[in-house]
Amino acid sequence: MDEMQAHVIFTGRVQGVFFRSFTEETARGLGLKGWVRNLSEGSVEAVFEGDRDTIQEAIKKCSKGPPDAYVDNVDTRWGKARGEFSSFSVRYY
Repeated sequence: MDEMQAHVIFTGRVQGVFFRSFTEETARGLGLKGWVRNLSEGSVEAVFEGDRDTIQEAIKKCSKGPPDAYVDNVDTRWGKARGEFSSFSVRYY
């Protein structure tokens, strides 16, 4: 099966609630590669690479988020994996 990439924007109460570290832990636990970062307008952006079903599982888990988070919208765009990541990390830029 071809590897896929999902570019995801999570909106809601997703900053200041450990959402990035939750996403990183979830993605690494599922063996996905990519990154997650805060955006200036208050949402969180993530790129996941791996098997489509596994990415969908990560998005589902992240949509529930850590205890203090509240996700009210998830915007996902799919494409083919580019193979540009060696692990999953939090970006601070």
